[in-house]
Amino acid sequence: MGKARLSLATTVAALVAAFALAACGDDNDGGSADEDQITAAIERAATSGDPAACTDAQTQKFVEQTSGGASAAAAVKQCEADAADTPADDVEVSDIEVDGDTATANAAVTGSTFDGQTLDLALVKEGDRWKVDEFKGFAEFDREAMINAFRTELANEPGVTPAGVDCVVKQFQAAPDKEIEGSFTGSDPQAEERLFGPCGKYFQG
Repeated sequence: MGKARLSLATTVAALVAAFALAACGDDNDGGSADEDQITAAIERAATSGDPAACTDAQTQKFVEQTSGGASAAAAVKQCEADAADTPADDVEVSDIEVDGDTATANAAVTGSTFDGQTLDLALVKEGDRWKVDEFKGFAEFDREAMINAFRTELANEPGVTPAGVDCVVKQFQAAPDKEIEGSFTGSDPQAEERLFGPCGKYFQG
């Protein structure tokens, strides 16, 4: 699909890529310290836009998951380039579950493309620092909120025509929830192509 397809894939990847920045937390012992660090990490990650997060606060696994198909050093560079495109204006972290050096948490997002969604995140602890390891999917998915947010985001993207915006909206309206989720998480390698591919002709490379 050429440059138009790559441009759209980069846009999608950038909307996901900011969810990982470590925080120091407090010095309390026990589970509460881990929960405080996890909460602080996710809150800062969602709104800071700091490129340093790509190397000091997220695992290579997460960088590659959210880099639009890149791997190794190229994935880190893509992550750093997209860091300013934060996925939230605000985020509320809940349902933290810690099991040794791994954890899961939900993040309810306000603002940007994930506005109205609750994300399911996995984290790992490396040394004394929690890092985001995987975007597992949507703990709660609001289809209409996603469509409205995508409509707004795409309308502001250079090279995206009104027909392209309409095409993507129709694709989202027709797609199963699992396909939409798979296009963001990479759990279905072909989901992104099925969802966005038919609209590539409307995007100017």
